[in-house]
Amino acid sequence: MTMTSANGSSILVTGAAGDVGAIGRHLTAMLLAKGHNVRALVRREDARAEALRMLGAEVVQGDLTDLVSVHRAVEGCARIYFGMSVSAAYLEATVNLAAVARHHGVEAFVNMSQMTVTQMSITETTDSPQHKLHWLAEQSLAWSGLPVVTVRPTVFLESFFLRLAAAGVRDNDELALPLGNSRTSPISAADVARAVCVILVDPASHIGHVYNLTGFESADLDHYARVFSEVLGRTIGYRNVPLSAWTESMRLECRRTSSTTSSRWPSCTCRDAMIA
Repeated sequence: MTMTSANGSSILVTGAAGDVGAIGRHLTAMLLAKGHNVRALVRREDARAEALRMLGAEVVQGDLTDLVSVHRAVEGCARIYFGMSVSAAYLEATVNLAAVARHHGVEAFVNMSQMTVTQMSITETTDSPQHKLHWLAEQSLAWSGLPVVTVRPTVFLESFFLRLAAAGVRDNDELALPLGNSRTSPISAADVARAVCVILVDPASHIGHVYNLTGFESADLDHYARVFSEVLGRTIGYRNVPLSAWTESMRLECRRTSSTTSSRWPSCTCRDAMIA
């Protein structure tokens, strides 16, 4: 049975102007194309916010760590998509949004988490602060009593493989990533957005579920290096690099890119790199 929102209420999309992964931006466009009212929460007024308006979204500027902003964003919305770049304030933002969403009686709360959480438990989490924050956020939402749907994608194809690996492929013919001999199954952020769109359009049967989303194949990095080679017509090799060295190289690339663009994404790319 389809769940229909009353009074033509809006769907709130947080992180709607984000560029790393860009699930919120894709999702906003998809929901609008289906005729839904979308309120897009952005951190600042800029060209990306204006682009969302041009699509037909109601754009609200605000900060998820500020309760006044959160009330302004949530009031009048029956369904919420929560996606946010990992930061020191991630858990605070999650709890703020959850508390306000419960106050306003939302009917569906879709939480964007990450695949790593599937390997964590109350006795075993992780050394990664980013991953642990996602796990803690899931716990707080489970305790909230909200009608939550959790989505856990693997690493995003566009950001991790196409953006963060770009400099090494371009300059050194190598896929230089801190993944050792592990296997991964990158997924397109656009495909994740499509899944979230399906949930938000008719959430009733999804409430309480956790969806682990992966790409169509799981392979090691040598395999993905061969894919790059086939597409580019030259040999690309995989080189495992220590996480600390890789993070520093990303910071340098961020500074280089920041000097040539006004976009905010380079300042947060390193922080978000290990999304899953």
